Amino acid sequence: MTMPAETALAAVPPYNATVELLNHNLAAGRAEKLAFVDDDGAYTYREVAERVDRCANALREFGLQPSDRVVLGLLDSIAFPTAFLGAIKAGIVPIPVNTMFRAADFAYILENSGATAAIVSHAVYPAYEEAARSIAWRGRFIIANGREPSRPTFDDLVAAADATAQTAPTSADATCFWLYSSGSTGKPKGTLHRHASLMHTAAAFGQGVLGLREDDVVYSAAKLFFAYGLGNALTFPLSVGATSVLFAGRALPEAVVDILARRGATVFCGVPTLFSSMLASEAFAQRGALALRLCTSAGESLPQHVGEAWRSQTGVDIVDGIGSTEMLHIFVSTRPGDVRYGVTGYPVPGYRARIVDESGNEAARGEMGELLVSGPSAFSLYWDAPEKTRGAFSGEWVRTGDKFLQNEDGAFVHCGRVDDMIKAGGIWVSPSEVESVLIGHEAVLEAAVIGVPDANDLVKPKAFVVLRAGYAPSAALRDDLQAFVKGRLAPYKYPRWLEFVEDLPKTATGKIRRHVLRDREAELRAAAK
Repeated sequence: MTMPAETALAAVPPYNATVELLNHNLAAGRAEKLAFVDDDGAYTYREVAERVDRCANALREFGLQPSDRVVLGLLDSIAFPTAFLGAIKAGIVPIPVNTMFRAADFAYILENSGATAAIVSHAVYPAYEEAARSIAWRGRFIIANGREPSRPTFDDLVAAADATAQTAPTSADATCFWLYSSGSTGKPKGTLHRHASLMHTAAAFGQGVLGLREDDVVYSAAKLFFAYGLGNALTFPLSVGATSVLFAGRALPEAVVDILARRGATVFCGVPTLFSSMLASEAFAQRGALALRLCTSAGESLPQHVGEAWRSQTGVDIVDGIGSTEMLHIFVSTRPGDVRYGVTGYPVPGYRARIVDESGNEAARGEMGELLVSGPSAFSLYWDAPEKTRGAFSGEWVRTGDKFLQNEDGAFVHCGRVDDMIKAGGIWVSPSEVESVLIGHEAVLEAAVIGVPDANDLVKPKAFVVLRAGYAPSAALRDDLQAFVKGRLAPYKYPRWLEFVEDLPKTATGKIRRHVLRDREAELRAAAK
């Protein structure tokens, strides 16, 4: 017997991610406990819940309907959780966007998403205005973190709205929010996530791996628009009643050291390039006592040298892991108390991982292949990209696009992105492996390795190196670095060419954009012909 449509809908239990994240804190007596601290103030769980309700009502009064999409171009401040959670409570779909994108990227997202409104920080509004003008966007702007003539102000709309909001009748599997990929290998892809996925990641990684506590003060250098930062700084702290520190500025080493000390952070979530830069920073050398008990890293593989140096100087380990926009957060990681630098770790509770060869068969231990992952926070689809959606899945498994191997004790070891791998002399070379060795040299701050054809069109590794303060480029240092790698890796892996550079192209989340270096090399080769 077929169930009538209206009966089937009624049988789906209501579930709203905002209610799940906020209400249990109020019920647990945390109403007056600090939930967020930003550059301008501190906000209790009661104040956040009221702001969120006011926002939900304000967006409804602004004319937004359930399932409408609203772009969030917001710096990290109380405006972000207010807008993100307020939209979700109203059944409106928020789309956090990288604030460091260019106007052309904003134009693409405004048009591709079909968003009817955008809440943007005043500092990034000029780029959004240029983007909207270039595509004759017909949506409406709301300005946060400042004021703009003739545009409504987010704080004013929220303050004027009623303090109690009804929760939209959403479900656990309904679309909750979108995240756009970084666009580092092409146009950004709109990645759709469900309501239940936020709490899945909080329970699996935030609580199940990190063991976050109510008394923790969490600071994430990765911003809220990034999947890693969204979990670190919003979902995970709220899930246990902890306090999250938000900082609108750039996460430069000096600023991060100040935040960790001044805010008394107990948990710090960073990326490898930041940990490395902090270790080399004079501010870090003069940091004084820190309250840290736990650090995490993601985005790129954490070099063994960096992890060991951090532990030596702070007494605190860095829990390394790998995640993705498609899976929302980390799905393979090491564990507090069992950190082994040089490996990525084991599947997070509730997730499964496997490595397959180029034919799709299970790879043997020690054999490099592509990592596939399965878990409860997998995205539902890429917006308006059915072919890419199909290509991202292999049955229940999500293709990560990362090369891994499993060592003898079953630990997963990251070897690099599939697109970044180098086949030198018919043998795969992992750029991250060579980079990790280079970073172990006392003169090297950062390194990136790509494949470049030689005079015979045979691909060999080339390294781009950023030196630490006090070191200058020279032929002798170049020879020393090449010999340093030769002495630690198989001969075919050492960089045949080594170029000293001032900095490396990176995404806003700290990932090295190796494709930019490859494109530049291709242009130079074409110009030389």
